[in-house]
Amino acid sequence: MKLIEELTKEHSEITETLNKIKGLGSSSEKGKKLLFSLKSALLEHLKKEDEQLYPVLNNAAKKDFHLQETLNTFAIDMEKISTTAMQFFDKYSIDTHIHQDFSYDFGTLFAMLSQRINREEKYIYPSYEELQK
Repeated sequence: MKLIEELTKEHSEITETLNKIKGLGSSSEKGKKLLFSLKSALLEHLKKEDEQLYPVLNNAAKKDFHLQETLNTFAIDMEKISTTAMQFFDKYSIDTHIHQDFSYDFGTLFAMLSQRINREEKYIYPSYEELQK
């Protein structure tokens, strides 16, 4: 399977897990298990992107100012997402009582990840595929 196909499939799986967690909440055992699996899936996905996708793009960006600007924007965006995600997982993966702010925190994370996924698939993945031609 090609890299972009794998990454897109992982995006779908991450989105599906987000939707399941949204329905279950953080207080159920299944919801907690899904939180841990989501964290693991996100870390594996990011590792794959860092090792296989972004090195190719960063190399190409040395000769393409527009691509470099796009990658810089995505890097700044990822710092914000990473901070929000780690705070979320730290807060809800350990605590066993129901948080009144879970819905808000989860909604924020859900929106950030959804936007990132859409933007990667719209801007980053096509750039990578173009380089593979």
